Amino acid sequence: MPDAGGYEKFKVGIDVGGTFTDFFLTVNGGAPQIHKVLSTPGDPSVAVMQGLKDLAAMQQPAMTATEFAGRIETIVHGTTVTTNATLTRQGAKSGLITTAGLRDALEMRRGIREEQYDNRYTNVDPVVPRYLRVGVEGRLDRSGREVVPLNLDQVRAAVELFKAEGVKAIAICFINSFANPDHEKAAADLVRAEYPDAYLTVSSDLLPSIRFYERLSTTALNSYVGPILEHYLDQLQGRLNEVGFGGILLIMQSNGGVMSPEIARQGAAKTLLSGPAAGPGAGLVYAKAQDQTSCIVVDMGGTSFEAALVIDGPVMVNHGEIDRLRIALPMLGIHTIGAGGGSIGRIDQGGLLRVGPQSAASDPGPACYGKGGALPTTTDANLVLGYLDPEYFAGGKIALDVEASRRAIAEHIAVPLGISVEKAAAGMYRVACNNMAQGVREVTIKRGFDPREFPVVVAGGAGPIHSCLICQELGIPLQIVPRESSILCAVGMLMSDLKHDFVRTFVAWLDKLDYVALNAVVDEMKGEGAQMLKAEHIPPARQEHFVKFDCRYHKQYHEVSFVIPANALAAHDAGAIASAFHSEHNRLYGYSLEELGTGIEIVNVRVQSIGRVKKLTADQSKARSKSARHAKKGDRQIYLPESESFVLSPVYDGSQLQPGNRITGPAMIEEATTAIFVSRDFECAVDTLGSFIIFTRGREDLVKSLRKDAHR
Repeated sequence: MPDAGGYEKFKVGIDVGGTFTDFFLTVNGGAPQIHKVLSTPGDPSVAVMQGLKDLAAMQQPAMTATEFAGRIETIVHGTTVTTNATLTRQGAKSGLITTAGLRDALEMRRGIREEQYDNRYTNVDPVVPRYLRVGVEGRLDRSGREVVPLNLDQVRAAVELFKAEGVKAIAICFINSFANPDHEKAAADLVRAEYPDAYLTVSSDLLPSIRFYERLSTTALNSYVGPILEHYLDQLQGRLNEVGFGGILLIMQSNGGVMSPEIARQGAAKTLLSGPAAGPGAGLVYAKAQDQTSCIVVDMGGTSFEAALVIDGPVMVNHGEIDRLRIALPMLGIHTIGAGGGSIGRIDQGGLLRVGPQSAASDPGPACYGKGGALPTTTDANLVLGYLDPEYFAGGKIALDVEASRRAIAEHIAVPLGISVEKAAAGMYRVACNNMAQGVREVTIKRGFDPREFPVVVAGGAGPIHSCLICQELGIPLQIVPRESSILCAVGMLMSDLKHDFVRTFVAWLDKLDYVALNAVVDEMKGEGAQMLKAEHIPPARQEHFVKFDCRYHKQYHEVSFVIPANALAAHDAGAIASAFHSEHNRLYGYSLEELGTGIEIVNVRVQSIGRVKKLTADQSKARSKSARHAKKGDRQIYLPESESFVLSPVYDGSQLQPGNRITGPAMIEEATTAIFVSRDFECAVDTLGSFIIFTRGREDLVKSLRKDAHR
């Protein structure tokens, strides 16, 4: 929509990664623009502003930063500041107020050893040290009735301790507060009065659900990262205000939706997967162009590799972990490992080659960056193997030093193993690909799905270099590399709705359900969601609310979460609810107890409130000639995993390839922000969205555009 001056407004998706910060700019009636800058870990907002200034200069005619910012309608921003603070244990100094006798629950966790047969496996350090975990008198029973009054004098003493120790954030979590929040609210009121500068998280506000440890850990994590996110948002909003940005700023959250900065400040833990959460939804858009309603989305950046399963929509989980720390907020089922372009190769104590999880990140970066890095990384291996053009990395903006890569690989890998630099680089490449294949198994095989039944949507600047070997390892015949592969998460941010999740513990047997009480709980959560969406300027006509139950069979320990069929609550249709539960249980575990008539117990009731926003849509073009000769740039020696040798192979300019063009491997396709390796056993076709469809030779039946050609 044009502004008052008659100009079209911009929308920008920004994804801050460990190595690069990605930008995706759209304007009505114009082609989208892609841009990447090196991240600035010390202050990520510096890279954000640098990227916006670069985009301003790229416009025709060039604009000042102020002119450009004034025309931005919406910025959707994904950030890794909370994730990185948790992974590096650089969160705020935090204190915990909890029920007397339970301060060690944060360290005891569920009482289950993660590695059952490893007696040397150490416990993860909690984010709140023991001396700052304070137990106070006060007790509620499981129904919320007061057994012991809350001792406010002990709460006050805890606050004085926190002041003396310089605590910046406080978490309050009492046992059974999900049933009655009065004790937590009284303690919170006192903390706000006595220590107003402290960041405060109250468990009954953040996560009013059963299971004490999960609620305790989530509350502590939220306080731990809260001041970090607040500081970052202050920096970001301050810099945006300086250049005159007056549009809407939205923050990506872990459930695949977006939220306002004000809500993000209160629930900082909701951003712990902020960056990669936009990828799965965007991946499905490109998969649907090939008549696929499900896919695996993988994203390999400079520091990490993420894998997610999408079945008609991204798969959600209600409990997850970040670096072994439990978080019980709804989030996408994304599995992350330390495998990126900056992952460092090394020889372990047993003489085996390892790659990652340690990363050179953007500073000093891989050895070939010439910024002081001396350790061999995946990017260095890719350069030696011919997958990267040293003169065209980042579109020619960053010159790569091949000899520096060879020296690093020789010193740390090749010489210790007594092999050539090329063999060492090939070994690093295979190990990295095997690590990533295992990451895909985590989201498919371990959840009861066969990865061979899904296409892989490949994202990240480094992902398309490795995807053929990953798919060979897993037996996957079809890959989709979007034209915007290198910034897929930034693209997905402009396709995301506003989302807010709510949960209430409601323990009841399905066949004895009090529908009046249940609907009252559901209506309360829907009301909360409607108010939050209203504050984010979403009218009722664009609001939707979905109800989910967490249920289990009689005497079962774990619950299964599933969506309640439409109108089942209004119709009091226990049969429809039971059928949905049996079906989901059978899908997850391969069986159900429907025929036995085993009782079904409801544990939690959930509501997801969604505010629909106008989404970015991908433009389609008509297919043209099959020939790709017009896009050929030349030839280069590249390494073929199938033959374990170097072969002179054609190199194509990806920006010149058009819908309908076909390429037979081995070949390289280069764009300014990514490189695509089509291995010997694969072919590539460009679809009507401009995506590169890579498929196993002889499997033309998998590609929609080729099937249409056959029909003609």
